[in-house]
Amino acid sequence: MTVLSALLAGCTPGAERSGPAGHGPRAQASHEGAAPAERGRRQGGDGRRATRSRLGRSTQGRAIDLIRVGGAARGPKVLVVGCIHGTECAGTAITRRLERGPAPESRLWLVENLNPDGLALGTRVNARGVDLNRNFPSEWRPIGRRGDPQHSGPRPLSERETRLARALVLSLRPDITLWFHQPQAFVRGFGHSASAARRYARLARVPFRRIRWPRGTAPNWQNHRFPGASSFVVELPRGPLSSTDADRHARAVRRL
Repeated sequence: MTVLSALLAGCTPGAERSGPAGHGPRAQASHEGAAPAERGRRQGGDGRRATRSRLGRSTQGRAIDLIRVGGAARGPKVLVVGCIHGTECAGTAITRRLERGPAPESRLWLVENLNPDGLALGTRVNARGVDLNRNFPSEWRPIGRRGDPQHSGPRPLSERETRLARALVLSLRPDITLWFHQPQAFVRGFGHSASAARRYARLARVPFRRIRWPRGTAPNWQNHRFPGASSFVVELPRGPLSSTDADRHARAVRRL
């Protein structure tokens, strides 16, 4: 059993298919150093379990975990990524509340931080100087050079962290994915993802903006690869998130 199939037990892994033109080459997920799938359980606020598993490791070997909240077999599959840019990690306060709070009726998975190296180094990019959110294969193009804030890397999916995210999405096939960023303080969606993004903005009581996905971003790839699902960005305000705001966003995710 593969690492992903073990930690996604209960889901039906999706076989890779060729996407529309311009989505780049296939790439295998990198699971070097992966630990056994299930690592621990935490009781949620209503007694339902949160299960933490090892998704993989970053470029510098830091753990990247996947958390499944509750055991509901109905409702939409929702994936929440708390941080992809190392200097924009306020969303981790929301994933922690979702892990510890009451489980929703939907099926909820959390990645607290996809870029732990960037957080540790105090940089937007990963340890190889690549913006992970410009490294996905849909409409990818070369941007900048190593260390530039939006450097897209030498090729699509060149980064270990991006490949882990891609493998997770292909196996899980979430109906809705939220990517937390900073510091613009609004929800942004485009195309068919705008409806779910607008609903989330209403639930979280923040503005909505219809903005096209930049090239090579995770929502660009997901919304092209899975036209029946929605992937959008939640821009949080600058600085640490207040306890009140973190609770409000966590409630919005549960209601979504």
